[in-house]
Amino acid sequence: MPVALTSRVRSRRLQGPVLLAAGVLLAALLLRWRDPHVGGSWGLCPLRALTGLDCPACGSLRAVNDLTHLRLDAAFHSNAAFVVAVPLLLAGWIWWLSCRWRGRPGPDLTGARARPAWWAAGALLVAFTVVRNTPWGHAYWA
Repeated sequence: MPVALTSRVRSRRLQGPVLLAAGVLLAALLLRWRDPHVGGSWGLCPLRALTGLDCPACGSLRAVNDLTHLRLDAAFHSNAAFVVAVPLLLAGWIWWLSCRWRGRPGPDLTGARARPAWWAAGALLVAFTVVRNTPWGHAYWA
């Protein structure tokens, strides 16, 4: 296969991971530019507005802002589940990128082998949500 054709095919295969990375970087830059620590600067969480409870994603925007300022402890206090998930998400993205680079289909996130991981992640998020909405959990993850 000619080199030009090979590089064109590879660039088409890498389109998904590269676009995702560009979107994440753009979102991180926007969160660094407009501070989510200012109340209402990025809107309100519907669950929190209706019930007063923090959802599993509450604090994620603040955590991203804190991570872009290299404040890991503040990010952890904003949303510990998100901070723990970042290295896992990054590893998954690298895996996806390397599979697409080699011409392989990539990880199957919908198959039977992935189902236990999804159930475990869901259970951990439910547990995190319950704990963070207790008085002592809320005092830590405010």
